[in-house]
Amino acid sequence: MVIRKSLAAIVVCCSAIFSVAYAEGQEPEARAYIISPKDGDHVSSPVTVIFGLKGMGVAPAGTDKARTGHHHLIIDSDLPPLDENIPADEHHIHFGGGQTEVELTLAPGKHTLQLLLGDMNHIPHKPAIYSEKITITVKP
Repeated sequence: MVIRKSLAAIVVCCSAIFSVAYAEGQEPEARAYIISPKDGDHVSSPVTVIFGLKGMGVAPAGTDKARTGHHHLIIDSDLPPLDENIPADEHHIHFGGGQTEVELTLAPGKHTLQLLLGDMNHIPHKPAIYSEKITITVKP
């Protein structure tokens, strides 16, 4: 009897956690990641950056569909405020067409890259879905 009550309590708790994740419009364990290049790579410019996303889908900006978003590539900058529109400038590149890769021309030297997923209105999801920041070196 004690085992059944404990099991029931665990099921209720897990259901509540999954309900919150789905209510916020995302799958549990959703994550963005950079497929290529890898952290620490030495590359030539232009460099092709390939985006990855797990647990959600990619859709163009303005698409009102649950569990989707579009990528924003952050170059040589920290994450912007996660409760505001993602800026659009030389450090925050929007991929509102649903693109999953880009060819970038970068100056020689070290650069950081990070992905941040935005909703249909370019606002990060709650909780925010972003990749680890990687550092690459562009060869002269």
